[in-house]
Amino acid sequence: MGNAHNIKESELHKLWINQSFTSDLKTLSGNPITVLDVGSFNEDTAGPDFKHSRIRIGNLVYVGDVEIDGDYNNWKSHGHNIDNKHNKVILHVSLINKYNQQYVYTKDGRKVPTICLSNFMKRETIETVNKNLLVETTSGNGKLRCSAVADKVEYKTKKQFLSKLGIERFNKKCNKCYSRLKELAYLRELNIKEPIIRYDLKPEFEDKKFTHDDFKHRELWQQLFYEMVFEALGYSKNKAIMLSLAQSVNIDFIEKLGHDGEFSERVESVLFNVAGIMPDVHNLPENESSDYTKRLAKDWDIIKRIYDGKTFNETQWHFFRLRPQNFPTIRIAGGVRFLDLLLNKDLIGTIIKKFKEIRSFNVLINSVRSLFVVRSKGFWKSHYVFDQPAKDEIKYFIGASRADEIVVNVVLPFFTLYFDLFGDKESSKKVLKIYNVYNQRSDNGIVRDVAASLKVNDLLKKTIYTQGMLELFRGYCSKKNCMECEIGKEVFN
Repeated sequence: MGNAHNIKESELHKLWINQSFTSDLKTLSGNPITVLDVGSFNEDTAGPDFKHSRIRIGNLVYVGDVEIDGDYNNWKSHGHNIDNKHNKVILHVSLINKYNQQYVYTKDGRKVPTICLSNFMKRETIETVNKNLLVETTSGNGKLRCSAVADKVEYKTKKQFLSKLGIERFNKKCNKCYSRLKELAYLRELNIKEPIIRYDLKPEFEDKKFTHDDFKHRELWQQLFYEMVFEALGYSKNKAIMLSLAQSVNIDFIEKLGHDGEFSERVESVLFNVAGIMPDVHNLPENESSDYTKRLAKDWDIIKRIYDGKTFNETQWHFFRLRPQNFPTIRIAGGVRFLDLLLNKDLIGTIIKKFKEIRSFNVLINSVRSLFVVRSKGFWKSHYVFDQPAKDEIKYFIGASRADEIVVNVVLPFFTLYFDLFGDKESSKKVLKIYNVYNQRSDNGIVRDVAASLKVNDLLKKTIYTQGMLELFRGYCSKKNCMECEIGKEVFN
């Protein structure tokens, strides 16, 4: 069957969904299996592959999750055996099981039966799967279907199309920003909390005509900026829950905590406790908690009396397969420093002043970007998680690359909207010009693969083009909308 380690498993997912097997399934311990419902595919990158499956194993029907691995050994090598998200797995499926192991074990110690798919597949099917797996392994996430023939399209055409897509992507971010601002204004007007608007008030909300006066309250813009920055700090794996955290512990609540010298530590106490990642110091031995952790717990004992919002738990956060620098703990610590700038040092006003007064685009870009580079300090300078000292000192809560992405994905759309709504067309145009000339330090795998496929590596550092590459891949290539793409139309006609 070949090497199944480190492969992408979409072909195995298709096999599971179609249930195209040569005979009735059995676990490696000999129990017959009837798949009553394959379950729903888990779009998240973390957690089991299929959720809410219904499977009869022997005489009993189980409802739970299914994990599919290329190799039986991936259960441990991928860390599923120590991951709470896999505690509801009812069946482990693998393509290879060299030693015919009959079970895997979850973090809570439960024994889960395993099945080897290659025992129930035709040889030609196995060869096809193996071939597709090898193709997926050698190609990047952003490899285009037209990469072999992209040379047929003139460089100028590709560059112009990517620029057009980069502007479209920017406008989508501005529109998303405006939609959320309107929601916040509407919630404020009705004096209600999230998430009522999404369920009970949509018709009234859609029919409302907003004016400039609806957006004059400073707290609306602070809350919007807060949400956008926290979402950006969450990366792909924690962005949704970071956004929810900012919506739950909102600006109105944070303002109640006071603005003295203990502001940052009190906000940390609230965010870490609401996030559900604070250790329970009351039930730990005295020597297992730092003074810092005890202070946060003491603050929360008082603050929680006035907090009546949503809370989360540790299993909702992704730590697995993240670089420690990107752990939620570090990102929240950086977010608290951002909140200090936002609420105590007039961050929005500072940026507005820079946009209006600094004429040189390069100076302006560097000046704004530097505001979001946050050096480490205090407890989190030497810890990635609570009460477990890091081996090396942490230099930054938010480094230059992440600050880069915050400027591109948050600051520029946010201030384009701000200037537009308050009639400052000159400043709005200036922001768009900056977007057009911005040279970013960061990139990602998809962008690198798209650039290589189109042979436009010289555009890798130009934000408008890299954003266009993301839009090309996500809006066209991944959806196979080749005949709607200017490049696809040329190479496939």
